[in-house]
Amino acid sequence: MKNIYLTIQSNTRGAIPVRATLRRWIHAAFDSKITHKKFFEADITVRFVNGKEGRALNGTYRKKDYATNVLTFVYEQDWRCVGDIVLCMPVLRQEAREQHKTWRAHCAHLLIHGVLHLQGFDHDNDADARQMEHTEIAVLGVLGYPNPYQDRD
Repeated sequence: MKNIYLTIQSNTRGAIPVRATLRRWIHAAFDSKITHKKFFEADITVRFVNGKEGRALNGTYRKKDYATNVLTFVYEQDWRCVGDIVLCMPVLRQEAREQHKTWRAHCAHLLIHGVLHLQGFDHDNDADARQMEHTEIAVLGVLGYPNPYQDRD
């Protein structure tokens, strides 16, 4: 990946990862040795939101009346990757507590999940879900984070 243009927006209380950390996570998620996809440029906005905004966005775009952990909006997927990733921090923090993970590891996982969506990965069927999970695990491993699915029933 030659160029990543990153915009960070926040409408939430509490800490969010610093720009250098977000860039490192995003770069890892574009590693073509792991993803087997090649993009030359990415223009990504990462927006950290509160529960109210998360619920409104999920209601507007997915017709679901609750805040979800991550939403991805893909605008371009050819030689460059353009899109928005929205992370709902109250949901992310609650999930991290319930799953006995650090919020940082869970945030890395969800951001990587969103970046993979920007590249065309999906989890609409079992085979695609397995491929996406395998890729997430590989990227997180490179970054030193544990397998987020390890303790799943």
